[in-house]
Amino acid sequence: MESGSSSGGRFKLYEELELQEFKDKFVIKSVESPSRGFSIGRSDGNIEQLGEDTDADSPSKVYTVYGVVGTIRLLVGTCIIVITSRKEVGNFLGFPVYQVMSMKFLSCNEALKLSTSQEKRDEAYFMNLLKTVESTPGLYYSYETDITLNLQRRLKLAEGWMAKSIWKQADPRFVWNRNLLDELIECKLDEFIIPLLQGNIFKCLIPYVCFQFLPLHALLSFQTLQLKLKDSPSTLTLVSRRCTRRLGTRMWRRGANLEGDVANFIETEQLVETNGYRSSFMQIRGSIPLLWEQIVDLSYKPRLRVINHEQTSEVVERHFHDLSQRYGEIITVDLTDKHGDEGQLSAAFASEMQKLPDVRYVSFDFHHVCGNSNFDNLKILYDQISEEFEKQGYFLVDTDGNILEEQKGIIRSNCIDCLDRTNVTQSFLAQKSLSVQLQRIGVLDSSECISMFPEDYVKFRTMWAEQGDEISLQYAGTHALKGDLVRYGKQTLAGTIKDGISALSRYYLNNFHDGVKQDAMDLISGRYTINKNGPSPFHLNSFESLSYLPVTASALLVGGLTLTSLTLQQAGRNTQQFMSCVVTAGVTAGVMAVVKANGRQFCSRPRLCGLL
Repeated sequence: MESGSSSGGRFKLYEELELQEFKDKFVIKSVESPSRGFSIGRSDGNIEQLGEDTDADSPSKVYTVYGVVGTIRLLVGTCIIVITSRKEVGNFLGFPVYQVMSMKFLSCNEALKLSTSQEKRDEAYFMNLLKTVESTPGLYYSYETDITLNLQRRLKLAEGWMAKSIWKQADPRFVWNRNLLDELIECKLDEFIIPLLQGNIFKCLIPYVCFQFLPLHALLSFQTLQLKLKDSPSTLTLVSRRCTRRLGTRMWRRGANLEGDVANFIETEQLVETNGYRSSFMQIRGSIPLLWEQIVDLSYKPRLRVINHEQTSEVVERHFHDLSQRYGEIITVDLTDKHGDEGQLSAAFASEMQKLPDVRYVSFDFHHVCGNSNFDNLKILYDQISEEFEKQGYFLVDTDGNILEEQKGIIRSNCIDCLDRTNVTQSFLAQKSLSVQLQRIGVLDSSECISMFPEDYVKFRTMWAEQGDEISLQYAGTHALKGDLVRYGKQTLAGTIKDGISALSRYYLNNFHDGVKQDAMDLISGRYTINKNGPSPFHLNSFESLSYLPVTASALLVGGLTLTSLTLQQAGRNTQQFMSCVVTAGVTAGVMAVVKANGRQFCSRPRLCGLL
């Protein structure tokens, strides 16, 4: 195989690589084409394609890896990131798709020994951030096709597009490692360049309109369910693509930046393949496109603050202009509450949307109308948008590749996090569209819909609940809340307990973990650029002292509460023990008051980049 090409003129990447470790360099070469490969120097991080000459020395170690994620230059050295394990999780339009199970960073920093003590400390912290990135969830790729393009855009591209290098085919918005590919691209190593998609891919075989789903905890195998409802074997695939333009964690990436890019922007595509037909329905979600923040401060629900900025209207306009160019007509469904801080944010959003007459804005107070159990009340929302929703349609291609239908617009849904309420709403609209698509293809009669087949409908909703969990894990660090509404149409006791645990986990992660995680994302995405000649970003931000505050605060509070509890048990024995209990309780209360008053300083905060 030469230059990654394959039969039929379709580009294909090398699947299995050999990583050789030498004293002065790393060498990566294709197992199937050993003459194709490159080396990266361990002292300077420079990349060179392999020549005709072979190394006289034998490598000290040899590994098998399954792809090169990219390279990143730090303060002193360079790191190359490789995929060390993968798992095939199905296929996308007939091509195998893999999930990254583990990655490894290889350091090329021999020059570090000549660095100053501050440079060594900074480099060590940058490396710790990269270690955090090694466990990034939900990364998918294919050696044979690009998975960042939706079906409609894919089939309308110019002839010969699929013969291009896969990284050239890809939509850069959804390439998680785009910033890491620059040096590989510059060295023209196209057959080694793997665009990674962060999101999720659930593939469901539907023999006789039966939905097979992939459990989130496994992501290792498929379960096939066969129910003879209709004699039309079908395949349902759910693909969610996370945009990298405002990548971040739940509390540290809110709203929009000045370019109009929003946090947690995700394109979700529901693909149906049956009887030779292919059909696609797309939805999008994304944070409210205003400038706003919600800084953690140890309170359970930090205050929302809308940032008054002279460019606010331009930001909103830029955001929706970009969406219109890509997807056509936009219906914006705002699911936020209409009271409190959410109400103020929603009102500000509604005010800005009045300035955009070409975009329909629908305000729907999900908590007020649906509560925790009335999933069916989403029919009220559907009735408001059904006419435009049906006109937007879906994309449909027949067995000969002829385009029969095109999706002319898209629903943009949001709540505050664009996770829980948003996923419930999107799953409701998805099942409406799926029924119409299956009717159009002829799998269902015009009077039938998926919800009429209870067992299969549960499997469909479970699939949507599982993808909601994975999206939530990537943004908030926990499973989605309100998952029972998607799975069963109502809240269960077990679901309520699970939601409570997830809510507490979110509180802990938001306050004591996500600041470091945000730094790692900003570093890997290129939002933060390392300046070798500038001062240490950690020294400027007093990082070395402040980084211990969350641990110190937790230790003081836990220690104080424990000591108070112990002395309280002895308080009734004598006056001295009683006074000790009072003093300990007073000190603990004082520590709690200080921590609460300075909550922001005691939380884990990002150090590398600002909020916008």
